[in-house]
Amino acid sequence: MTLEAFADTIVPGEKRFPGDVAVAGAAPGGGAVAAGALALLADPATGIANDLGAFADLLNEHARKYIAEHGLTTDPALPPLVGLSFAHRTTLIQQLTGPDHPEKEFWILVALFSNMAFDTGAHLHTADAMAAGHPGLAAMGFARPGPDGLWRFPDYSYGRPLANLHPSTTASGSPS
Repeated sequence: MTLEAFADTIVPGEKRFPGDVAVAGAAPGGGAVAAGALALLADPATGIANDLGAFADLLNEHARKYIAEHGLTTDPALPPLVGLSFAHRTTLIQQLTGPDHPEKEFWILVALFSNMAFDTGAHLHTADAMAAGHPGLAAMGFARPGPDGLWRFPDYSYGRPLANLHPSTTASGSPS
């Protein structure tokens, strides 16, 4: 829940169910959590997957200090970061990623993975992400593949060709 709360603070989304405490519900539609931020963080390719429990513990330690410094009361049944309001989560994470924080490089890395899950679905095959209605790709208006599962772009992205074809280009698009 702690890592979900962190990811949801980076790219907010709507609650997944009425009693959802990790996702604050600060924005409509799916955010980083719905986009699979935890799956991406847990992927061994990130290089941080084995330490996620320690990172959650460290986040909660920072949240405990924040709660004490601000005289806040949170639900003791919840992890400290999860117990914070969205506004307080945001302030804490701004501090952790701020230029003067000694751990900023790490927290920025976790934030980047949260963004990456939303912006690209990096932990998924693009066709699978599109078929599942990936919230980030859908929000960006990412083009759907054709009926054969392949992406083709019949219109030029700038509304015109970027260059004229070389006169010796073959019908298949290969230079001769």
